[in-house]
Amino acid sequence: MEKRDTDKLIIDHTAYTTRLNSRFAARKPYTPPVAGRIQSFIPGTVVEVLVNPGDTVKEGDDIVILEAMKMKNRLKSHLDGKVVAVNVKPGDRVTKGAVLVEIA
Repeated sequence: MEKRDTDKLIIDHTAYTTRLNSRFAARKPYTPPVAGRIQSFIPGTVVEVLVNPGDTVKEGDDIVILEAMKMKNRLKSHLDGKVVAVNVKPGDRVTKGAVLVEIA
C-alpha cells in the first residue's frame, strides 16, 4: 500500500484529516496583492481607461473597464491616492494578474 502524506485541518473547532496530493504540494504559494496596484483578475481586453497619471482617486472609484467573455467588468480603486502610472490603453489584451494602474 502506498503511503500518502496527511495533514490535519481545524475548522470551527473541528479537526479534519486530509490527504495531500502532488498537485497540492506543487502549488504556487499565495502572495498578497500589492496595495497600490490595480491588477486584472481575469484575462480580457481593456475597453476603457477612466483615469490618467496625476488624477486623484478615492476608494470605490472606477479605474478601468475590462471586457472578458462578452461581459464588461468595472475595476475599482481599493484605496485613496494619486494615479502614478497607467500601464494599458483601450484595445490592449491583458492576462490574469497584469498590473493595469498604479496608485500611490
